[in-house]
Amino acid sequence: MTQTNPAIAVNGLTKHYGRMTALDAVDLTVPSNTMFALLGPNGAGKTTLIHILCTILAADSGTAFIAGTDLRRHPLQARKNIGVVFQEPSLDDRLTAYENLDFHGRVYAMKAADRKAGIDELLSLVELEDWRHAATRTFSSGMKRRLEIARALLHKPKILFLDEPTVGLDAQSRAGIWSYLDKLRTQRDLTIVVTTHYIEEVEACDKVSIIDHGKIIAEGSPLDLKQQYGKETARVVPRDAAIGDELRTRYNALQTGKDGSIVIDAGTPGFADQFLAEYGTRIRQVSFDMPSLESVFLTLTGRELRDRGASDGEKRAGRKGRRS
Repeated sequence: MTQTNPAIAVNGLTKHYGRMTALDAVDLTVPSNTMFALLGPNGAGKTTLIHILCTILAADSGTAFIAGTDLRRHPLQARKNIGVVFQEPSLDDRLTAYENLDFHGRVYAMKAADRKAGIDELLSLVELEDWRHAATRTFSSGMKRRLEIARALLHKPKILFLDEPTVGLDAQSRAGIWSYLDKLRTQRDLTIVVTTHYIEEVEACDKVSIIDHGKIIAEGSPLDLKQQYGKETARVVPRDAAIGDELRTRYNALQTGKDGSIVIDAGTPGFADQFLAEYGTRIRQVSFDMPSLESVFLTLTGRELRDRGASDGEKRAGRKGRRS
């Protein structure tokens, strides 16, 4: 597969839930053998787009190709080229690690010798070979996630979809998951598509697309996005509501947090000295941040990246699709 035959090619993809437009003529290209991140706030259309690309949902119009296969015409063929790790756990915890993988291989009609070789390789890769015969109900959250990644890769897909792969994990487990993904990138010609609300995890991606209100509103490498949209910001905690209102009005606040903090543009020369001279005694706390992907997200959407779930329409459609 080359740049002229990308891993994912989407053109004019549209999806409605009743009167709500979840995807509005989305165009998207993901080059092969890249780490790609799709970011978006809750209800932006991110979950719908991923579900369509995973063949869980059908688009109302537009085209989507996975590894050169037309999703609408050949969905079963497309499924052979993808592996999926959903946000919600999907292992059978009554089975052992080996049995979970073996069952997956049988579903994909893998030959016995190929299943065994693949299981041995992947359990070693995710450092679970010593637990191959242990029931998965005894596994930690991090171990279960690693096993789910191994299962998604057993049939040797060309594209791996990871929907919030580290949600609910501690920092050490999160770092471990990304370490395993880095190993995969070096060992296989694999395209990885990830969604996450831990924006710091996106820094290592080759390409990032930001979706909001059903449209792709920005895309590029993390560095390109920071250079084009990033701002130096200040997060301020005022001493009282009146000062907060003054700051929001004067500085056209980018975002107001639930804790009362206010994020404002601090990119003008000498801003820190001027701001502290005027407001230093009237605020409880202030921190200054250089241009970051978080500031990019705030600038483009006016919100922090805290996608805790899909919209109601997306959730219902996703549950229906997984059952089918």
